[in-house]
Amino acid sequence: MLDRLEERREQARAGGGEKRVAAQHKRGKLTARERIELLLDDGSFEEFDMFVQHQCADFGMQDQKIPGDGVVTGWGTVNGRTVFVFSKDFTVFGGSLSEAHARKIMKVQDMALRMRAPIIGLFDAGGARIQEGVAALGGYGEVFKRNVVASGVIPQISVIMGPCAGGDVYSPAMTDFIFMVRDTSYMFVTGPDVVKTVTNETVTAEELGGAKVHTTKSSVADGAYDNDLEALLQVRRLIDFLPANNLDGVPEWPSFDDPSREDPSLDTLVPDNPNMPYDIKELITKVVDEGDFFEIQESYAKNIVTGFARVEGRTVGIVANQPMVLAGVLDSDASRKAARFVRFCDAFSIPIITFEDVPGFLPGTSQEYGGLIKHGAKLLFAYSEATVPLVTVITRKAFGGAYDVMASKHVGGDVNYAWPSAQIAVMGAKGAVEIIFRADLDNPEKIAARTQEYEDRFMSPFVAAEKGYIDEVIMPRSTRRRLARALAMLREKETERPWKKHDNLPL
Repeated sequence: MLDRLEERREQARAGGGEKRVAAQHKRGKLTARERIELLLDDGSFEEFDMFVQHQCADFGMQDQKIPGDGVVTGWGTVNGRTVFVFSKDFTVFGGSLSEAHARKIMKVQDMALRMRAPIIGLFDAGGARIQEGVAALGGYGEVFKRNVVASGVIPQISVIMGPCAGGDVYSPAMTDFIFMVRDTSYMFVTGPDVVKTVTNETVTAEELGGAKVHTTKSSVADGAYDNDLEALLQVRRLIDFLPANNLDGVPEWPSFDDPSREDPSLDTLVPDNPNMPYDIKELITKVVDEGDFFEIQESYAKNIVTGFARVEGRTVGIVANQPMVLAGVLDSDASRKAARFVRFCDAFSIPIITFEDVPGFLPGTSQEYGGLIKHGAKLLFAYSEATVPLVTVITRKAFGGAYDVMASKHVGGDVNYAWPSAQIAVMGAKGAVEIIFRADLDNPEKIAARTQEYEDRFMSPFVAAEKGYIDEVIMPRSTRRRLARALAMLREKETERPWKKHDNLPL
């Protein structure tokens, strides 16, 4: 009996057999089990449903049964913290989803929700198993429903490590983060052959739904890595930043970085010329613990930076305008990117630090036709509904409605600081003077004097500080200490909100 058990285990572990495993390796991809071994702590994986097989008897399927049915499921630990995982096995029926396959995924989804632990899905599959027809589609629906129920309760992470097509794309789309592997993974609802038939477009799988497309154009994916190994190691790193669920609070790791550390180089970070750019990531890495910053959607809407870091060993979310790209202006893409990130942080009680240097919203017909008003409102809505600690630092420009949107005091900012270089106004001095003193446009000397007058009156942090909109004008070098103390003070923050079933986010 014991020998028989080992035989059946070996059969299940073999997946689709040596030839298919070799083909998987030849494509530069790992097998489903190899991926799980890399993702989880050594020896921690506990597998479920190793011997499950499909029950389909159509199209000769009764003669094709492989234990596991194309997906490996179970649980383990990442740096000692429990996570649930399912990994699609491309060597077994191309990883296609059958009714039995779906039930295996549903089981770990249900367990993850009951245990209030993160769930990670590793995707490498060709979609629904056509031989099972509507039974496979029903399985998809059950998985999708569980994605929605778990949203905002436990972190859900998807890693696309091969093809992900048809119904398979919608489960990742409803998870919190999607990562892809360059050159070997792609996502699309309909593949190149169908596109050719329906629209007469000739396009490759990479052009239609490769990692570059989804990280730079569609914003479907949050990041892309060069190979399976790097992608899995980065997911381990991300898990270390995330709470296990929406009630546990952020994880706390030992930190050897002095929270009172000052950095004199920050005093000269902002150039004297207000039109000169500087890299906001330099500020981020200099004020967070050990310079460790995990950026989300690095290649999309680069005029805003989002990601996770730690202060005093505790996770914080970072949202920062990037003066190096489009002067840090807010456009439709940046607003949507930041809004989704803010909502994730709020759902999981992750405090948010906002570094602000924003000249306003991007003007132009393409932005207006593309719904800038509604997309900008998403970010405003996200900050306004957030109940987590919000700490804002204005480093330079804070102009117009964008000043309000970026976690200002008026929409719920708890502690709002400004550097001495901050400029808080309705608009830049030149534009303001040309509107207010339109009659003097023919007199350059008068305009220059009026511009200087406007700059002296409004282009400093002290007008806002006089009204209490800024809590303190701080020395740039002391930013880390101020952030650490503010976050420590806000740790027990409670916010009362009227009961509602849910809000009506301007989607």
